[in-house]
Amino acid sequence: MLAVLDSPRFADKSPGQAWATLLDEGVYLCSQATMYRLLRQRGQSGERRVQAVHPAKKKPELEADGPNQVWSWDITKLKGPVRGVYYLLYVIIDIFSRKVIWWEIWPTETGTLAREFIEHAIEANGGIAPGAIHADRGTSMTSNTVSGLLALLGIDQSHSRPRVSNDNPYSEAQFKTLKYCP
Repeated sequence: MLAVLDSPRFADKSPGQAWATLLDEGVYLCSQATMYRLLRQRGQSGERRVQAVHPAKKKPELEADGPNQVWSWDITKLKGPVRGVYYLLYVIIDIFSRKVIWWEIWPTETGTLAREFIEHAIEANGGIAPGAIHADRGTSMTSNTVSGLLALLGIDQSHSRPRVSNDNPYSEAQFKTLKYCP
């Protein structure tokens, strides 16, 4: 029985699947419970299928040795005049000089506003677009409208790794300075 379960035909199948396949072919070797017991005795009762192994996400390496090579942008909430009212501050900075290229304040966050924001930033920079733009994985940053604009302009885009909050240090440090330092 173990030779059948370890054969290439059934090596990635559960004992129940092997039992049902053999039964469909008119072959009865033992019960499902016996198959599980035999595998458990040999320490093979765990997952028998080949498991997918995803490569680790590469940390984005942002390097610039001159202006307008890499920009970083993000969106943060700012408190409004009354409790419960917030405004969204869109800011794009050049990581070489830490110069704020452009900023805007909006009451909402959408892909369309993000696209217009990037267009305004390029206009404010004298029409000079960066070689790459880095952002976190917010809905506006990964939207089709923004991705389409960047592809159209030939700008490379990079994003933070999933569930990693410190892959956009330039924008995050700038926001901390804005919000918490006098």
